[in-house]
Amino acid sequence: MADNENPQPTQAELLAQIAELQAEVRRIAKLSAQNNGKHKGESSKSSAQGNTNPLNITPPKEKLTLDNPFFKEITKFQMPKNFVLPTALEPYKGFGDPRAHVKKFQAMMFFNGANNEPVLCQAFPTYLDGATLLWFSKLSAGSISSFEELARSFIDYFAASRIYVHGSDYLGTIKKGQHESLKDYMTRFAEATMEIQELDPAVHLHALKASLRPSKFCETIAITKPKTLEEFRERAAGQMKIEELHEAQKTDKQPHRRDEDKMFRPPNNKEQKKPFKLTPKFNTYTRFNTKRENIIKEILNAKIVKPPARAGSY
Repeated sequence: MADNENPQPTQAELLAQIAELQAEVRRIAKLSAQNNGKHKGESSKSSAQGNTNPLNITPPKEKLTLDNPFFKEITKFQMPKNFVLPTALEPYKGFGDPRAHVKKFQAMMFFNGANNEPVLCQAFPTYLDGATLLWFSKLSAGSISSFEELARSFIDYFAASRIYVHGSDYLGTIKKGQHESLKDYMTRFAEATMEIQELDPAVHLHALKASLRPSKFCETIAITKPKTLEEFRERAAGQMKIEELHEAQKTDKQPHRRDEDKMFRPPNNKEQKKPFKLTPKFNTYTRFNTKRENIIKEILNAKIVKPPARAGSY
């Protein structure tokens, strides 16, 4: 009865089960092979990345060409044949007032056309150097449509550079040197005032007076009391002529004095300056056993040496 309850499978059923098992084994083996291949690839990549020498990595090449930040209308514009690039303006390097640089540039470019935007835009980068040229190279392409936009961006970026600009208080630190001529002092003072924008003429005149040293010119300024810079410059021009005249007279007198010194110089001047040196006649001498005063008294008493005669009276 046990055999009737659990019938044995036939040969055909056994073969079918074996075929299913073999197919399942092949599928599992294929999946495992695929997973092993992925792990090997990832490990090889990670090992390759980990074993790379940072010194052997070639850095990306720097782009040498500058991107054009101007619109196509500005870029395609052809400069006029009679265009002249000013040479008196020095390139801006990031120090000083950027507004002053823009104003100087516009003033020097005025004869090429006051409102010629393309000319101003194309010529402005030629007066940049150092950090400012690096700033211009980083502007995005096609971001500038006019010179006003370029100038505003330039002034806003270098606004902090205005701290290096002197104010009117700086004139109080300029003092006339002790041996400095009035001409050199006025030139040095004028160079300092050129850096100060919107300088009040009254402040300028007061600083000029206060920086003078006590002298005859300072006394004349205190007496005449010039009220304008023009009056002060007229007084200073007269004093400069007097100083130049004194310098010319000094240079004329100096060569004559040197010639006179050569003419009246004694021929044996070097020999007279040599110190007198006493040379002893013998190498050894007998030492005294008493004072020199006693020896002289004995010589005089013994009348070995006659005393000198008394000098006669006039």
